Amino acid sequence: MNLDKTDERILKNLMVDARLSARQLALKLGMSTVTVLSRIKKMEKANIINGYSAIVDHEKLGYSLTAIIEIIANNDKVVDIEEELSKFENVCGVYDITGSTDTIIIAKFKERNELSKFVKGLAVIPNVENTITHVVLNTAKEDFRLA
Repeated sequence: MNLDKTDERILKNLMVDARLSARQLALKLGMSTVTVLSRIKKMEKANIINGYSAIVDHEKLGYSLTAIIEIIANNDKVVDIEEELSKFENVCGVYDITGSTDTIIIAKFKERNELSKFVKGLAVIPNVENTITHVVLNTAKEDFRLA
């Protein structure tokens, strides 16, 4: 599905505030509610919009540690490893990347011992050759919305 400027305007507004009703969005963008609803439904059907969620402050929920972990895999099992990593609740992102590292994950933890246990558990996943863990000291920006 190709997005036109109207679709992009709808998406940008939803990324800023997904709680906007179709009516509110239509008023804000100067178009009909039916048009907004039909375009949103089309983008949902095309999996451009995959859901709606709240943006939370992880630190206020107790997740004060963010780790960026590089994973080097054996053989051709990168996809299998990434699928396994995606199942962990505290893993926020799994990225198949270029370079000397095969995969990067971003994960959040409440305590150091939780991070330690997680990293040690990575070693027992089949075909994980090595990991390199980076602990985030400060977060200057963390927002995956492109609005």
